[in-house]
Amino acid sequence: MLQSLSLSALQEGSWFKLICGASFQHLPSVRSLSLVYALAGADCIDVAADEATVASAQEGLAVAERLGGRRPWLMVSLNDAEDPHFRKAKFDSVACPQSCPRPCEQICPADAITFKAEFSGVLEPRCYGCGRCLPVCPSALITAQAYVYAPDQIVQVLLGLAIDAVEIHTQPGQLVQFRRLWQALTPLIPRLKLVAVSCPDGEDLREYLQALWTHMQPQLEQWKCDLLWQTDGRPMSGDIGDGATRAAVRLGQKVSSFDLPGYVQLAGGTNAHTVAKAKAAGLDALAGVAYGSYARALVAPWLEVAGARLEEHPQLLQQAVQQARSLVQQLKPLDKGRPVAVFCQPS
Repeated sequence: MLQSLSLSALQEGSWFKLICGASFQHLPSVRSLSLVYALAGADCIDVAADEATVASAQEGLAVAERLGGRRPWLMVSLNDAEDPHFRKAKFDSVACPQSCPRPCEQICPADAITFKAEFSGVLEPRCYGCGRCLPVCPSALITAQAYVYAPDQIVQVLLGLAIDAVEIHTQPGQLVQFRRLWQALTPLIPRLKLVAVSCPDGEDLREYLQALWTHMQPQLEQWKCDLLWQTDGRPMSGDIGDGATRAAVRLGQKVSSFDLPGYVQLAGGTNAHTVAKAKAAGLDALAGVAYGSYARALVAPWLEVAGARLEEHPQLLQQAVQQARSLVQQLKPLDKGRPVAVFCQPS
């Protein structure tokens, strides 16, 4: 069965997850990213937890299926408290000095900051909260506007969506908040194939993750739902440079040594160097890797040229998939050398 391939990838250590971004809601990009990485062999697509974003991802996955690809699992990300993945940059462009060289616009990896006659400021759907604009503003005008999902409200939304997995972003010291969110998620658990917990390093990390497992265990075992620990090394930094992945590998080593039930997957600073560095570090027990900003940047040029419906440009789609496969195949070497199909416009 097609869906079992994602579970097999977890078990075999070849799991590839694309992170569209917990706060990234640029619908044409989400659609195209889902399409490209599904055709490239991704096992999971992780998107923001709102109806429009999930619908765009599902549309891209449906096109991928029509073109002969398989359907990866669809995951949504939630937070139990304030978290850097769940925020948007904000500033009043009217207050910007005319003489400002606008370093914020230059540094933004998502092209979310613009200064044009029709609109000047932050394009909120594009902003995914990386925070790189905050320290470079010469006038200190940019702030980060954080948001936290209300547990009862977001679960009602999720119950109406066709999703396969959820990811909970948490941090050591937030057990009360985690329990509150987990309690609200109880009606959703029977419908899920996977629950992921994304956590950065912190004080008493082992004890915190163990406490999370103890709290989740009854529901996970009752409904035979798998568990994935996502080690968030250096959040939203994979596209910055080669060294960004070191924190992800170090945290992966640390969490793997805890020997907790469930799978362990790297994230946070992951890029083209992650798999090699993980192997060099002896991380043989990893389930796989999640890629965010690096994976998105890798195919961005084709998405920008093609616009909203990438499948209507078969050559561009083929090139984008080839680029995506260059990353996916690091985890799935058996696919190496597989010819890339010439995609035709679906009827």
